Amino acid sequence: MTWRIVGSLEMLEKVDRIRKDVSATTEQHHKSSFGQFMTPAPTARFMASLFPGASGTCYLLDAGAGVGGLTCAFLDRWAEGGFQFDEVIAEAYEIDGRLNLHLRQHLAEYAARMNLQTKVFDDDFIEAGVRRSIARRPVFTHAILNPPYKKINTGSQHRMDLSRAGVETVNLYTGFVALALDLLVEGGVLVAIIPRSFCNGPYYRPFRDWLFQRAAIRRVHLFDSRNSAFKDDKVLQENVIIVLERGGQQGAVTVSTSTDDTFTDLLLTQHDFSKIVHPGDRERFIHIPTSEEVDPLDLPGLTYSIASLGLKVSTGPVVDFRMRSHTRQMPEDGTVPLLYPGHLTGYGLRWPIEGFKKPNAIFVDDASRKWLIPKGWYPVIRRFSSKEERRRIVAGVIDPRGLDDFELIGLENHVNFIHENKRPLTEVLAKGLAVFLNTSAVDASFRRFNGHTQVNASDLKNMRYPSRDVLTALGEWLMRRNDIPDQESIDAAFSEAIK
Repeated sequence: MTWRIVGSLEMLEKVDRIRKDVSATTEQHHKSSFGQFMTPAPTARFMASLFPGASGTCYLLDAGAGVGGLTCAFLDRWAEGGFQFDEVIAEAYEIDGRLNLHLRQHLAEYAARMNLQTKVFDDDFIEAGVRRSIARRPVFTHAILNPPYKKINTGSQHRMDLSRAGVETVNLYTGFVALALDLLVEGGVLVAIIPRSFCNGPYYRPFRDWLFQRAAIRRVHLFDSRNSAFKDDKVLQENVIIVLERGGQQGAVTVSTSTDDTFTDLLLTQHDFSKIVHPGDRERFIHIPTSEEVDPLDLPGLTYSIASLGLKVSTGPVVDFRMRSHTRQMPEDGTVPLLYPGHLTGYGLRWPIEGFKKPNAIFVDDASRKWLIPKGWYPVIRRFSSKEERRRIVAGVIDPRGLDDFELIGLENHVNFIHENKRPLTEVLAKGLAVFLNTSAVDASFRRFNGHTQVNASDLKNMRYPSRDVLTALGEWLMRRNDIPDQESIDAAFSEAIK
């Protein structure tokens, strides 16, 4: 039997108006403390549309439900004939009392018109979900989520609770998704809007393992603009909508993109799973191709890992706030250079810098010596790029000329560097690596699995590189020039070297 509600779309618009009012009158620190930014109605409708058609009894979970926009969008789809359910039993969790009050009211209005049972909890979903996960009682056929985005501190109750259920993660959003996935029956479907940061990096590796052990990825939607998903809250976070099937056999993945949450320019492509998670990738990075074009680094000559080149990637060892007693604004007796991203100028080095906001030097003693490295040529990659920068990966070179008075240098934690077992490279190889990392092809490939502005050492380890011969050719090309090459020249040099 299909249930139809007169004016159901108007009901969701009412819910969305309340979402906007509540959001506008809620202090930013309150939103941040809960880590929750509620889903606008257009995105909620789109998410509800991604579930496959189904019949029978639906057991729906909405964890971190806010004022109920996602559940209401799901129920609207049922009301409009998008599902053939006989009944829906919906469970919604919302710990914020102010939102929970609206949530109960909205779901009660739907329940008065549909064959719908609702259970609204003000419990912490992590605590409740862990209890249910440990009891091994999956019940839900559908889950729709906009989970909170908030870091989980080591030693916190949430971290300990999740560990009891076998979930190791560093953020609430992945904890919510992991537990919701565990509470789905076989064949159950989860649709969630979440930050893209889980796709790569070592901290989310346990979550990726958990996900692939339990579910198949059916679809991923990517917004071209960072502020499209939660523009009312001015959230600058790259988000994806992901569709997971519990216990599903992994096959091809549909990837869709849109400029914003109007979805008027929706573009769909389908990709073999080997293009989403590369075979043999132990880190199981999730790539999101945005067209049918091949990965720009999927070329015959790019078959080397950084390890197979005999090289290593590390993060700058000096964490300045932990070494505050050792840092000096300007060099003095007993100090060596302490290098930050601001000291890098193209493929060279400017040090020291008068009036620099950061210290220029670090004092050497037994406590600091272990964090220092031998002076020499190193490719250096900024760990953080601004949202406005054209490239995510910005590489430079430490040029040791001009540092003749020193045997050691300090590299601050905001850079990654490539080395040969903590020893410097040759000038030509260091420059060749920097040129390669600054190509458009590397940037485009990197964006397929990294949706934020941070570049981790593990990201660089998992990339594919050309041979030492090609890197040497790029280094020689740069050394023949007397200027900083533009992007077009870099890309042309790379195309020629890789032939």
